[in-house]
Amino acid sequence: MTDTFDIDGESIACRHRPGKGPALVFLPGYLSDMAGGKATAVFDWAEAHGRECLLLDYSGCGASSGDFAAGTLSRWRDEVLALIAAHVASEGVVLIGSSMGGWLMLLVGLALGDRLQALVGVAAAPDFSDWGFDEAQKAKLRSGETIFEDSHYGYDPVPTHAKFWHDAEANRLLGAPIALTCPVRLLHGQDDTDVPPATSLRLAAALASRDVQVTLVKGGDHRLSRASDVDLLLHTLETL
Repeated sequence: MTDTFDIDGESIACRHRPGKGPALVFLPGYLSDMAGGKATAVFDWAEAHGRECLLLDYSGCGASSGDFAAGTLSRWRDEVLALIAAHVASEGVVLIGSSMGGWLMLLVGLALGDRLQALVGVAAAPDFSDWGFDEAQKAKLRSGETIFEDSHYGYDPVPTHAKFWHDAEANRLLGAPIALTCPVRLLHGQDDTDVPPATSLRLAAALASRDVQVTLVKGGDHRLSRASDVDLLLHTLETL
């Protein structure tokens, strides 16, 4: 069942089930929501194993209220933290981030402190405001324009708003050590044409944790949504 929680005047949709910890918190990608296949698979796995789990839609996305054009990493980070504080009973938290959610999980993880138990990234895309755009696009974004790009995922065309981009640039992480010491598992498809697999290797190198593993999936695309990919994600959670 979907619940809502008021944060800064917006109604944020979420699904929470109680259970033993550490709690699993799934962070969707850009323009994605908690109805996606990986999110629902994680929720179903948690239900089958008696684990606490939280799914959510960022403001302006899915079943949440708000204007997508007003969304930023900072705003969505704060929404995730507010939902965890309001709903998650377990002391420990495992963050699972898909694509942009893999960047967001780092920002949330840094704010969680000792509650953070582990991170699982699926095609994690930290710093994509830098490497994901060419100089002509960046110039338009710097000037306050919204840019649009074609998409293979049903969000055609995909907007990037200047407000989001400027905030994202202020939250870049890969240029310095990332002070997270928990276990980290990074899954990435070798055929990902949206987020280069080398991004997960850069992230692994930047993390302070000594327990970091990168799994490259042969034949896997950006979504990593095949049955075998989802099984790998669930197996990764089980081993953590």
